[in-house]
Amino acid sequence: MTSTEQAPPPPSEGRAAHPDHLGHVIFITASAAMGGFLFGYDSSVINGAVEAIRDRYDIGSATLAQVIAIALIGCAIGAATAGRIADRIGRIRCMQISAVLFTVSAVGSALPFALWDLAFWRIVGGFAIGMASVIGPAYIAEVAPAAYRGRLGSFQQAAIVIGIAISQLVNYGILQLADGDQRGEIGGLEAWQWMLGVMVVPALLYGLLSFAIPESPRFLISVGKTDRAKEVLAEVEGHGVDLDHRVAEIELAMRREHKSTFKDLFAPGSRFRLLPIVWVGIGLSVFQQLVGINVAFYYSATLWQSVGIDPSSSFFYSFTTSIINIIGTVIAMVLVDRVGRRPLALVGSIGMAVALAFEAWAFSADLVDGKLPETQGVVALVAAHVFVLFFALSWGVVVWVFLGEMFPNRIRAAALGVAASAQWIANWAITASFPSLSDWNLSGTYVIYTVFAVLSIPFVLRYVKETKGKALEEMG
Repeated sequence: MTSTEQAPPPPSEGRAAHPDHLGHVIFITASAAMGGFLFGYDSSVINGAVEAIRDRYDIGSATLAQVIAIALIGCAIGAATAGRIADRIGRIRCMQISAVLFTVSAVGSALPFALWDLAFWRIVGGFAIGMASVIGPAYIAEVAPAAYRGRLGSFQQAAIVIGIAISQLVNYGILQLADGDQRGEIGGLEAWQWMLGVMVVPALLYGLLSFAIPESPRFLISVGKTDRAKEVLAEVEGHGVDLDHRVAEIELAMRREHKSTFKDLFAPGSRFRLLPIVWVGIGLSVFQQLVGINVAFYYSATLWQSVGIDPSSSFFYSFTTSIINIIGTVIAMVLVDRVGRRPLALVGSIGMAVALAFEAWAFSADLVDGKLPETQGVVALVAAHVFVLFFALSWGVVVWVFLGEMFPNRIRAAALGVAASAQWIANWAITASFPSLSDWNLSGTYVIYTVFAVLSIPFVLRYVKETKGKALEEMG
């Protein structure tokens, strides 16, 4: 949703005022951010089931990779369609559909008949992830009072990284109940099935919470329910707000919006040459994924087991890296408006490159009795945590900030869609290729990721401009 380059109306007193019921606003935001929690949870919970799926269905690395990565197809479709669905039936109904899909996917993945339907349920879960990745931030931006929009908007990213961490903690707990065996039986099901099925709990909670929060005032106005929109605005912005003026503001902003299309992304007079700023957005999205971050969230347990670490410890290390991910994300949220987006990206690139180089060196050692030598083992573990820390405090957050700010108003929606699609494709490429690449040469795989981290440094220096402190209307 973008506006034209016309100046927006001055903010009303109500928009800047503190809401009368901030606790209620926080509840609404947190409820919507449950979609982000499920995004993170469903994305990374598969980490605990990878080796069990390989063993149960007796499949090779290439087939295994497709089962793991196929969810990203659903993600791309869900993200591409969620906006239109939400504009037709409302943000809340979209959340409820997402919650149902998360629930169905969890049950289906936990009780598959064969490999093919496990893959199908992964696609269903991916579609829900894609929807949640779009509808949560959009809804929060539309209900949050202006004075709190930045902080409330950060709930979505915080929920995602917490979801990742909780999924790894749950996986670790289930593994302990199964005496360290991913295929160990618990109540008639194997441990990995419980790992995938437990997501039913937060999915049902998300669905229930969606019935307890109001529809977006913007959507209500778009379908002619102005009186209900005023009630919601009074709930979230306080009863002292001039509601008629606020409705008029929203209506004016909606009339001024320019619905950008893909044609707007091409240079004037060209059907094939994208605008330079669009290429920069694509580059940011692709580099974010090509450093191999999702290997840490999809395959870390498998990775550590491949170098001789026992399953229980490997699951524990997956949990500790997810905690580091939370810490790094908090650091980024604190610093992004203080030091700027570009410096954080550069610091992150340098830190990731060094950490990945150490991982590549550690994995180059010959295994002794199926394990890395002690020194290389310690270096690999420390470097893996440092890599996740530097990613989380930089590229994990600033790429999304850049993409939301860097494009001119007239192309923002379409350009963001293209950049996000590039990110899903790059994510798929890394996720689908890692098992085969690691079979080929684990150290060499990390050398590839290191090269991409190094290349991201001149890319940022040459092509990426700072957006800190600039109004969206200044982007060009």
